[in-house]
Amino acid sequence: IGTKQWRYYDFGPKVVSPLICLPGIAGTADIYYKQIMSLSMKGYRVISVDIPQVWNHQEWIQSFEKFLDVINVHHIYLYGTSLEGFLAQLFAQHHPRRVKSLILSNAFLETRSFAAAMPWAPIVGWSPSFLLKRYFLTGIRDGPHEPFIADSVDFVVSQVETLSRDDLASRLTLTVDTATVEPLLLSDSFITIMDEVEKTKGKALSDSSIVDMVLYMGLKTNDYSAIPQQLKDQLSERYPGARRAYLKTGGDFPFLSRPDEVNLHLQLHLRQVGVEARPDLVQSIPKGGTGGSPSKENDKKKDPDDQPKDNGGNPESTSEESQLPPSSEIHSLDDQLLSDAKICSMGHEDAIILMQSQYTVVNRILQSACELFIFSLLPIYVESSYVTSNNVWKFRQLM
Repeated sequence: IGTKQWRYYDFGPKVVSPLICLPGIAGTADIYYKQIMSLSMKGYRVISVDIPQVWNHQEWIQSFEKFLDVINVHHIYLYGTSLEGFLAQLFAQHHPRRVKSLILSNAFLETRSFAAAMPWAPIVGWSPSFLLKRYFLTGIRDGPHEPFIADSVDFVVSQVETLSRDDLASRLTLTVDTATVEPLLLSDSFITIMDEVEKTKGKALSDSSIVDMVLYMGLKTNDYSAIPQQLKDQLSERYPGARRAYLKTGGDFPFLSRPDEVNLHLQLHLRQVGVEARPDLVQSIPKGGTGGSPSKENDKKKDPDDQPKDNGGNPESTSEESQLPPSSEIHSLDDQLLSDAKICSMGHEDAIILMQSQYTVVNRILQSACELFIFSLLPIYVESSYVTSNNVWKFRQLM
């Protein structure tokens, strides 16, 4: 779109207003694949977007607006984590009619704290790739983790490795570019703050517990328990009437390590703000493929909102959705897969029994052939033994 390259995934019925997921500073559009798989199969439309190379907040707002215009999406529900949670608020501030609700996770209201914590902020654009990647990776807390959290960290680290130097530099520039979110026209009742912490009741907190309970920004500073907690308090004070969603400890990336809880909170939020799912329009998994595919990557596919000839007057329905199977087939998909698995298992057992019976028949045939061969050679063996013994007796007489 112009000079900006957008990469995104678009799944779910096009007649539903989309939930647009914006990844954190170290993420890509791929990190929300568990939310896409779960919510799209329940009838919600989910779009996960990579942030393009933009170098200031005003450029981000204008570029994102053009992106929404191109994909023909007008009313959106934004889910942003870390830096993208901040950018989502900025976009809602400048386009209040377009943003219908916000889900914020590890978000903040201003960037001055990050600029102060990074002395080399003015030269981010000229920094080499290895230095930028090192700064990104040191912002991810290491140490012993449970398997799901360790897997989420490994996945995000692999995504950081795919980012170019310009991608890393632009994201860090947006983080240290001084800006503040002004009060929004959006009501607090349409905002959900998702805390990636485990709420402790009636107990004194140790220093390590406080560090674990702060909102982690995705960037490493020298004071985990000061700046992040301060930004958390600012966010809570700005939106006192916002709904709060508390998660169990899931590390820095709970949408990967605790997807069931995150998906539940996302679904509750969408229901509360009036988004109706359309499970009757969910496509079943085709025989020769997967349950879906990216609607567009690097401008290699047509507009996902192309209109069919007979769409009942709905401008956002597609030709594929006019030929969808009934919802009963979709809800019985798991039962079908289980039945197929049982049939395959029974077929495997029958094959084993058949092979055993065939092996028994062949064994008997070979045994009969061996016996016939032995009995046919027995007279020859007896005759040869008699001749040999007779010749030996005559030879002894001659000697």
